Amino acid sequence: MEFDLVFLSRLQFALTIMFHYLFPPLTIGLGVVLVYLGAMSLRTGDAAYRQAQKFWTRVFGLNFAIGVASGIVMEFQFGTNWATYSRFVGDVFGSALAAEGIFAFFLESGFLAVLIFGWNRVGPKMHFFSTCMVAMGSIFSSVWIVVANSWQQTPSGSAIVPMTRQVLGDNGQPLLDANGEVLTQPWVIDGVPVMRAEITDFWEMVFNPSTVHRLTHVLLGCLVMGAFFVLSISAWYILKNKHVDFAKRSFTGALVLAAISSIAIALSGHRQAQNVYEYQPAKLAAFEGHFDSEGAADLTLFGIPDAEEEAVQMRIAIPGALSFMVHDDLSFSEPVIGLDKIRPEDRPPLWIPFLSWRLMVGAGTFFIALTLLSCALLWRGTLFEHRWLMWIYVGNVLLAVMANQVGWVAAEVGRQPWIVHPSIVRNDAGEPVLDAQGFIQYERVTATLPDGSNDQRFAGLRTDDGVSKAVEAEQVAASIVMFLFIYLLLGAVWLFVLNKKIQTGPDPPDSGFGTSSATSLLQLGARRTAEQRMAEAGTEPQVIANNEVSP
Repeated sequence: MEFDLVFLSRLQFALTIMFHYLFPPLTIGLGVVLVYLGAMSLRTGDAAYRQAQKFWTRVFGLNFAIGVASGIVMEFQFGTNWATYSRFVGDVFGSALAAEGIFAFFLESGFLAVLIFGWNRVGPKMHFFSTCMVAMGSIFSSVWIVVANSWQQTPSGSAIVPMTRQVLGDNGQPLLDANGEVLTQPWVIDGVPVMRAEITDFWEMVFNPSTVHRLTHVLLGCLVMGAFFVLSISAWYILKNKHVDFAKRSFTGALVLAAISSIAIALSGHRQAQNVYEYQPAKLAAFEGHFDSEGAADLTLFGIPDAEEEAVQMRIAIPGALSFMVHDDLSFSEPVIGLDKIRPEDRPPLWIPFLSWRLMVGAGTFFIALTLLSCALLWRGTLFEHRWLMWIYVGNVLLAVMANQVGWVAAEVGRQPWIVHPSIVRNDAGEPVLDAQGFIQYERVTATLPDGSNDQRFAGLRTDDGVSKAVEAEQVAASIVMFLFIYLLLGAVWLFVLNKKIQTGPDPPDSGFGTSSATSLLQLGARRTAEQRMAEAGTEPQVIANNEVSP
């Protein structure tokens, strides 16, 4: 393994985005939980629901703050380490990221203040509306990020065109042609024409072939992670016999969400696998370590992939199951395109996608079994008697985090060696076209060089070609060390504050929303004054009706 500029740039981006990706799934998942608790509080008037909503809102605010701080780095890295890539995708990403920032982030952050600080300052309906807007904003934010990433996987609604630059005279001024127009020529760097993607149809770009499948899978993964986060903390309270009523209410609602989303994500994963096979067959073949394109394709449960031998050693597989998964083929015999139809230089790495795919699918299968068992025990009324099960839920949030992380790793590493994947050349029947050597062909575009000759380029961008040419490997290595220090510090702060909130626990149930900010502030001031006087007198204050304090 060579620690060159490309590897270090990829490593830095992976480290920073994997840390950042801890928080968006938590905020999206918790946002849905808050909407449920707010709706139940508004409908029933039960103070216990409001108690739960206030506690999880504080946790939501913490996750949101760390997520914003760690997310800012992402966009700056595009320009610092990936200048060629930024130039290539700028027209597409500019639109998507602008929409995310202008609409989604402002919607989320604008109502967040009302959600966190508006308990006794706005009415219950306004507070619930703010909760819905924050949850919607967090989901809407993920939509545009997934749109941009999906376009990289399955480009659509765009055209790859050569870039031009002005022809300058000896005086440094642009030269003009006979019509007074500025002369331009193809932009070439080190003999390679500079290309870029331009949007031809905005909505086709947004709804590219993989957007809906990937967005569904990502959002369901967020719900799974958010639900197991709530389950973990609630199970801890139950085991420690603290805030038991609050914990059981939170646990029950999160369990239902976890069960539904775990089953739904398995179904969406099946459809997404079929979508990956249609547009990125090399990626799915890497997931399965599948090389042989002839005959029925088996689904590998366990094995050790061997790229040199083009086989999976010590393999345990279900005969014909991959044919069924990809084609819905009940005969379990239809062929599946393998890596033998992909040029060696166009094949993804084998080990990382193969392992990541199995970890994700294995975790998802475990989630389904665990939540269905728990729902059955809940229906029988014995769920909270099984302490061993509560301990599983305490630690299971780590498995949910891992499943989200390795799912991202599988999707991104499986796309290699492309940072923007070119489309496959297809015949009239929609089948991939093979070249004379029997390999799948990718679409190409023609660029004209300054000498008038033509250059054929792939309608995509290789990862090796996307880095910043002016950056040196040593500089990236130094920035990795800096980011590791900063993110370790951020992670420690997050864990410290989160642990403090968990140890403090929820506030006691109160009577409801205040009618006005002035009234609530006066009541709060009177209560604290009375408590101080009682403490000075050596007596204990007593809480009576309407949260007033009496000696």
